[in-house]
Formats: sequence, C-alpha cells, structure tokens
Amino acid sequence: MSLINFRYRERRRTVRVTLTVPLTVHGKSVEGEKFSIATHSQSVNRHGALFHLEHLLTIGQQLLLVNDHTARAVECRVIDVRRARDGKNYVGVEFLAEDSNFW
Repeated sequence: MSLINFRYRERRRTVRVTLTVPLTVHGKSVEGEKFSIATHSQSVNRHGALFHLEHLLTIGQQLLLVNDHTARAVECRVIDVRRARDGKNYVGVEFLAEDSNFW
C-alpha cells in the first residue's frame, strides 16, 4: 500500500521515522579523493536514511555509512540530493544489503 504525502505518492518500502543517530559517512569524491565526514540522521527506515551533508555527492554514488553508537557499517547508494529552504544539503540513501540491526 502506498501512502499519499501531499503532492506525490510515497515510494518507500517501509515508513520513515524521525531518529537522530550520529553517523560517519565514508566515500570517494568525484575527483577520486577519499573522505570521512561526521553527521547525524534526520530520518531513517529499514532500507535507508536521510541526513545532512555539505559534501557534494552524485546520484548513484556508493558510500559506507557507520552508526557511531553501535559501530555497525552498511554500504549504501545515494538516491536523492536536495537543497532545503534552510540552505542545507540533504542526502537520501538506500542500503545495498538490508541490515535490520543497523539502527
């Protein structure tokens, strides 16, 4: 069943909930340089997350996301990059392999 959220049909497989978890994002920039950035989640679900990140990312880019509370890591792919009204960039990712214990 899909939920209707204002103007578009909800496409998530599971409901996203607001949860703030400290995260470390590891990846490679477009230029090939490795990076490791601390942030925190804005919202999460079983298959992915949304978080604030100033580093420029591209759709399809693969990252390693580490939950700083549990030290668990999961590989993910960038599926959405948006600039919000507050001027911050928000990144939506989906996990490449489901890990029900990540959060």
